[in-house]
Amino acid sequence: MPTPTDRAAGSKKRKQVKESGVPSSKRRAVTGNEGEDAMAKVLELEEQISESRKYYNNIATLISMLGVGESSVKPNLAVAVSLCRVFSRLIVGGNLTDTNRAAENEKIIVAWLKERCSEYQKAMITVMREGDASSQQVTALTLCMRLVNERATHIPGADIQVWSSGLFKNVFEAVVEARNGQALQSEFLEKFAKAYEDVRYYTFMQLADYASTTRSTEILETLISILSECDSVPGAQHKFENFFSKTSKNSKKVVSVNSHKKRAQDAWLSVLRSNLSQSQRKALLRIMVHSIEPWFNRPELLMDFLTDSYNVGGATSLLALSGLFYLIQEKNLDYPQFYQKLYSLLDADLLHSKHRSRFFRLMNTFLASTHLPATLIASFIKRLSRLALNAPPAAIVAIVPFAYNLFKSHPTCTFMLHRVVYDKEFKADLEAEGMDDPFDPEEADPTLTDAIESSLWEIETLQSHYHPNVAAIARIISEQFTKQAYSLEDFLDYTYQGMLQGELGTEDKPIKRTPVVEYQIPKRIFTDRGLEEDGGQDTAPGSLIRGLWDFA
Repeated sequence: MPTPTDRAAGSKKRKQVKESGVPSSKRRAVTGNEGEDAMAKVLELEEQISESRKYYNNIATLISMLGVGESSVKPNLAVAVSLCRVFSRLIVGGNLTDTNRAAENEKIIVAWLKERCSEYQKAMITVMREGDASSQQVTALTLCMRLVNERATHIPGADIQVWSSGLFKNVFEAVVEARNGQALQSEFLEKFAKAYEDVRYYTFMQLADYASTTRSTEILETLISILSECDSVPGAQHKFENFFSKTSKNSKKVVSVNSHKKRAQDAWLSVLRSNLSQSQRKALLRIMVHSIEPWFNRPELLMDFLTDSYNVGGATSLLALSGLFYLIQEKNLDYPQFYQKLYSLLDADLLHSKHRSRFFRLMNTFLASTHLPATLIASFIKRLSRLALNAPPAAIVAIVPFAYNLFKSHPTCTFMLHRVVYDKEFKADLEAEGMDDPFDPEEADPTLTDAIESSLWEIETLQSHYHPNVAAIARIISEQFTKQAYSLEDFLDYTYQGMLQGELGTEDKPIKRTPVVEYQIPKRIFTDRGLEEDGGQDTAPGSLIRGLWDFA
């Protein structure tokens, strides 16, 4: 129960006193002193270990102070760094290497030290996997990689073992599987995998083995990210100079360009053979030509993945075209009915796809040969023209120049623009009754559609398009073909945004004609009031809306 105090005593400022009766400033000083004492204790134990073997039990003491156990992961980083120095000295001094000539008690000591070192390494791997803070994970990674270097450099015969099945294997798996490990993965890539060629080589080797078993979608995403970042493909005359471990430069495989690419090839194949999601497959297809195929000594190994992707349809097929064409052109891949499959990709979704520009660039390459049959080229022109009737303006302005260039390359197809009818009776029947379009849009084989017997009435229809730019560019088909060819790059990136900026950015341009929104201004839209004034005839344009909704 509080007791009353006099005013004089109450008016004076008092130091804040906790329940313990110690002021906060003194309490902070005590805490700081305790931290300094603990650090001094750690350094003392470390110095004793380096002074004499009789203090080896201090290693177990430091491990107990590490703060990493089965129940909690609260690492004392100062202790972790100290233990790393301890084991590094022991490895360099040969104290973790046993020989057949050593006495029995020496072997026991070495075995005990190996157990403590293994215990420490497992603790650091646990911190990498489950550490609460990214700084803890990154510190554990740095300490583990230092031990990898010391083991590979100073333990005879352990250079290959530590990279292939030893500590580095555990480090790689911890980096991939770490909880909230984005910062850890970035640190591993920037400071080790991309900086040192031997680390990158063994990363490829570990990734190939790791991805050979079934993994989750999140893990595969991480593996793809790691491989995509390691995209510096060594050339034929490349000299390997940056090594994390000095012993790596003596390995013939590490310093071999073919061996390096072979490891990367195996890693990519393991990922490509995994159970990839649709988004991951698309992401891989986007980087196929520039980031994946250069690693392959045998690009033909990508045939199965690319052909399977090409047969999926939709945007996946569009993205697979680049890699597939590379194999056809460079490696003489025989893909049966390639143009039939390419023709099947021409649908309404294509012209609304974000990959439309990429597809037109590739199709321009595929159809560039003058040795292709005219019936095939005519089918592509006709199919695109038919799709242009329902296409956005940004797609139409690319279709018309594309068709123009095909006509210039294949003059035989110009019959679709102008065909003279010499039979007077047949001409009279056409003028009187018209004719059906002989083009068969349901035919899957582009050489059997009879497109060359048809005409491009669709392009002539577009000459009346509501957008003046589309109407203007559609009229080039009706003019003389004096231009050698159009550059498609001037039209492929045409967008609604560009159209709006073109209109809104020309403030000084006079408007020749006021734009009309409605061809007939309605008297009523939402009500039937005043219907009697029109003689009971509901002919106002607003009657359609009133028929669809009830506004009563």
